[in-house]
Amino acid sequence: MKGKFITFEGCEGAGKSKQIKLLREYLQRNNIKYVLTREPGGAVLSEKIREILLSSDNAEITPVTEALLFAAARAQHVNDVIKPSLEQGVLVLCDRFIDSSLAYQGVANGLGFDYVEQINNRAIDGCYPDATIFLKITPEEAFSRKGGADLNDRIEQSGMDFHKKVYSGYLTASKVYTDRFLPIDCSGTVMETHNKIINALKDKGILP
Repeated sequence: MKGKFITFEGCEGAGKSKQIKLLREYLQRNNIKYVLTREPGGAVLSEKIREILLSSDNAEITPVTEALLFAAARAQHVNDVIKPSLEQGVLVLCDRFIDSSLAYQGVANGLGFDYVEQINNRAIDGCYPDATIFLKITPEEAFSRKGGADLNDRIEQSGMDFHKKVYSGYLTASKVYTDRFLPIDCSGTVMETHNKIINALKDKGILP
């Protein structure tokens, strides 16, 4: 039986790492077999591309180069990790996926939603998520909560106007992919958000 594919999306500082950790603990308690992975990265070659993409030394990277590198890392990741895991019936949790590219490169970097979607459709080869957890919090709130941008992360250092466009990109994606997007209001406590995620995944038929 084919496994289920869950992705987590949201602005920088939305709390993805904490919510993924809580979901992992839930899966472990309920004896649900899973694989945790991330983007950019997740596979050996993809992790090498990640180093290029996130390094603050590469500020001169062009938007098109960035989009193509993300797609390249994603193609390898899908081939090496995601598809094999799903074929074995394992639930796959991924920290970011195609929607990050649509929001960051497509909308925020101005390449166009459709252009970036086209690039990534080839990269993922039909491997769309069964559910996308979208932690719905504005970048102003998110950065305030995390205490500002990470000085060593090139993308976090892109400025608030950029991150507002990212959020707009996510809102666009949530309207295009209503069948798989699960917008989660994360303005409450960490555990309140976790419970909303569990309930949403149960309602979607992803979790028993």
